Amino acid sequence: MKIGPYTLPNNLFLAPMAGVTDRPFRQLCRRLGAGMVVSEMITANKALWASKKSLLRANHDGEPEPRSIQIAGTDPKMMAEAAQHNVDQGAHIIDINMGCTAKKICNVMAGSALLQNEKLVGEILEAVVSAVNVPVTLKIRTGWDTCNRNGVAIARIAEQSGIQALAVHGRTRADAYLGEAEYDTIAEIKSAISIPVIANGDISTPEKAQQVLAYTQADALMIGRAAQGNPWIFQQINHFLLHGEHLSPPTVNEISQTLIEHLHTLYDFYGEYSGVRMARKHIAWYSKGLRNGNPFRQHMNTLEQPQQQLDFTEQFFAQLEQETIAA
Repeated sequence: MKIGPYTLPNNLFLAPMAGVTDRPFRQLCRRLGAGMVVSEMITANKALWASKKSLLRANHDGEPEPRSIQIAGTDPKMMAEAAQHNVDQGAHIIDINMGCTAKKICNVMAGSALLQNEKLVGEILEAVVSAVNVPVTLKIRTGWDTCNRNGVAIARIAEQSGIQALAVHGRTRADAYLGEAEYDTIAEIKSAISIPVIANGDISTPEKAQQVLAYTQADALMIGRAAQGNPWIFQQINHFLLHGEHLSPPTVNEISQTLIEHLHTLYDFYGEYSGVRMARKHIAWYSKGLRNGNPFRQHMNTLEQPQQQLDFTEQFFAQLEQETIAA
């Protein structure tokens, strides 16, 4: 899998997710097998670039090449300036968001709302590609709603505009995350264009990954929600695709150690106050499906200090490991 001059170690991408794919999580997923990661969405509004949130989202300190920054907006000139700014700050790839379904994004006609206006899509893509000397990629959905699946038309515009890879989530803007992803449109897009296509949506197991690749003939896969609390999914899928067999799932001790390491990086990155609060959702995801996970999560949400979170996490997993050994 190549994007511009960059050859990726495999064809598995971590999907950009606001509030999730910060630097600590990106680094963790890369370590556990993701071939490519993309930053959280950064606004094209330069008045917000100096905000704490934008600065954290653009922080790629210590990450290996290529570093991909995702930008979002509706004005071609502002998007071009945002791309230039992020390249100046060290981005090796610019990714354009036309897939987000959040109301606050779509209400200003950004994200997936742009799919309604193919002319503007072309203007934005051409402006960004012309503004920077690094590869530009694009993330879209299959269309605005089930009656307007114009993903193929958007894909052709993207290729003509100089986009070097296209990620497609198998739902429309109107679908949000409801129902099941469909892959027919992704397959149609792949057959219609020659640039790499990355399939996204409901890829949660090695078998599903293999099925989606075979059905769509996509060049790569993008995994989002299935990686929350399960960063091992990348090495599990990669191993299955290469060898046709499953890796053993992580042990209780491996989950515990990975979670505790993740917590430390969150505290270091955000500071103690914000780090504790950011950690709560990750702790909930890691503990999902584990014995006594619900009372563990409920009590965890009452804790205010990093050391309290760490101690309670160690106690929970130590008890879980004892029970596993006894069984």
